Amino acid sequence: MVDDIKVLRELSLAEQLGRLARLWRTAADKELAPLALTYSRWTALWKLKSLNDNVSQKTLADALEIELASLMRTLKQLEEQGLIVRHCSDKDKRVRIVSLTAQGSAVISKIEAHIMQVRRDLLAGIDEAELAQFKNIIEKIARNALHRLSDTEAQ
Repeated sequence: MVDDIKVLRELSLAEQLGRLARLWRTAADKELAPLALTYSRWTALWKLKSLNDNVSQKTLADALEIELASLMRTLKQLEEQGLIVRHCSDKDKRVRIVSLTAQGSAVISKIEAHIMQVRRDLLAGIDEAELAQFKNIIEKIARNALHRLSDTEAQ
């Protein structure tokens, strides 16, 4: 563990943020393994619920900030697990709508309990003020990155 801390101190801020994201994701994946849910599966379910269910595949992909093609395999797996169903939109037959099944909704309740436990474990020893400050800082970095990307695209 001491070696891990030494490595972390030697990394740049971007590397530290990337490492933190990977560690958090790995902890969540390990916690959700008994539910047979990988990161891509549980985040798709979570996002589907947060979008109030019954959304197009494209809307879900955009909300997850991934390409639609990348989402298709995950949706197929979730469908095979009986957690979602897909059907054509009544308004546009080219559009496929993704909906949670009753089983999918039940699994989301389990996901929430597991993810909240991971969150409590990973944020142990960090008070609300520190957490709020960290959140503000990463939001500023994200805004700066988006601004930089939009400036680069405009050139």
